[in-house]
Amino acid sequence: MTIRESQNTVDNWIKQYGVRYFNELTNMAVLMEEVGEMARIMARRYGEQSEKESDKAKDLGDEMADVLFVLICLANQTGIDLETALKKNLNKKTNRDATRHLDNEKLK
Repeated sequence: MTIRESQNTVDNWIKQYGVRYFNELTNMAVLMEEVGEMARIMARRYGEQSEKESDKAKDLGDEMADVLFVLICLANQTGIDLETALKKNLNKKTNRDATRHLDNEKLK
C-alpha cells in the first residue's frame, strides 16, 4: 500500500466507521497520546526502564500503526499529500546531509 493509498483508506474508514474526523487540535492531542504509548513500550523494552508484566503483551507494531493512523488523519484534514511531502523531505535531507553523516567520526 502506498502512502497515498493509505491516506485514501483512512479517509474511507473515517467516513464509514468514524462518522467524521475529530478536529485538528483534538487529533493533535490524540497523536501525542499515541506517541506516549509507543514511547512507554520503547523505554521499557529497549531502554533502561524495567518492563512491567502488564506491558509485555503490548504490541509495538500496533502502537506504531496507531501513531501512523492519527498522523494520516491530520494530513488528510490539512490537505497534505504525505507521499509528496516525504519525497520532498528526503530530497532536502539528501542535499543537506550528503556527506554529513559519512564524515561524522561518532558514527564510525
